[in-house]
Amino acid sequence: MFTLTEDQRDLADTVRDFALELIAPHAVQWDHDKHFPVDVLRKAAELGMGGIYVDEEFGGSGLTRLDAALIIESLAIGCPSIASYVSIHNMVAWMIDRYGDDAQRARYLPRLCAMEFLGSYCLTEPDAGSDAAALSTRAIRDGDDYLLTGVKQFISGAGVSDVYVVMARTSDDGARGITAFIVEKDQPGVSFGANEVKMGWNAQPTRQVILDSVRVPASRRLGEEGSGFRIAMSGLNGGRINIAASSLGGARAALDAAVRHLGEREAFGRPLARMQALQFQVADMATDLEAARLLLWRAADALDRGEPGYPELCAMAKKFVTDACFDVANKALQLHGGYGYLAEYGIEKIVRDLRVHQILEGTNEIMRLIISRSLLGSAA
Repeated sequence: MFTLTEDQRDLADTVRDFALELIAPHAVQWDHDKHFPVDVLRKAAELGMGGIYVDEEFGGSGLTRLDAALIIESLAIGCPSIASYVSIHNMVAWMIDRYGDDAQRARYLPRLCAMEFLGSYCLTEPDAGSDAAALSTRAIRDGDDYLLTGVKQFISGAGVSDVYVVMARTSDDGARGITAFIVEKDQPGVSFGANEVKMGWNAQPTRQVILDSVRVPASRRLGEEGSGFRIAMSGLNGGRINIAASSLGGARAALDAAVRHLGEREAFGRPLARMQALQFQVADMATDLEAARLLLWRAADALDRGEPGYPELCAMAKKFVTDACFDVANKALQLHGGYGYLAEYGIEKIVRDLRVHQILEGTNEIMRLIISRSLLGSAA
């Protein structure tokens, strides 16, 4: 676990080269313009990033969760926003691969893996965020179909994505009353809210998904009735690993930029890199990133193996890594002084992008709840 194979090192290097060539030079401008680079995503898919852990039979790469963490970290060196969307897209593809039937897999996975189709995950609602089991979107059976009505909030890729995995309520039996459905963008009754004005993640759209009596054939139900919450949570375990990896890539880019700046900038007659206080600070930042990476790899390996307690490890990694990486990026901005506050240097963008990682895929407060319940059991 502590030594990558030659194939894994080559994989990370290939993705890093891709990110530095095709993403990093444009990241600041894409952020400014709110541009979603679908053409670049499809080039990423040519390297296998559209279906990282999807079965090879349907066009996927058939890789592990640890491989995915390496890919997302390397991609995030170029732009955490783009890397994080790739994570979400892969969550959708994996859920269809894992829980879909043969017809669903054949219909959607080849195009999702090629990123000809883009995917979005629809769980959160205006009044159901951390309390996801309280969602109110309804799916009412009507013969061989379901009629879906409700609103999904904060949906990455919404309005551009072609395929939406939607969690909707088929009964009032709490979490056991939630069912997953595959909804297509162009179905009658599907519409989208305005692109949200956000602090970060501007290189991907975020909109409401509005469902108004959308007729979904029962053949597009994902899994059995009542299994949707379990499907949603299983998808989030991998999503938490990946969002942590995205934070790691962004923080790594910020630290590298800070080290370059300290070597080039002089003050009080000597390079900043010769000032012990700053030396100690970058040493602490590098140590925090290495510790975060080790916990991330540990959790990814546990998820790959289905090790007992892997959901708690995924929660630990998500909480620890996203907190540590935001702190490193923020310190990197401080080390740049006033230049770190300027958009053209790209550091303030990384800080803005990483901030939301402490909120999505389950807030870090919810991660603490998952961890504490695993320790305390019914006493909690």
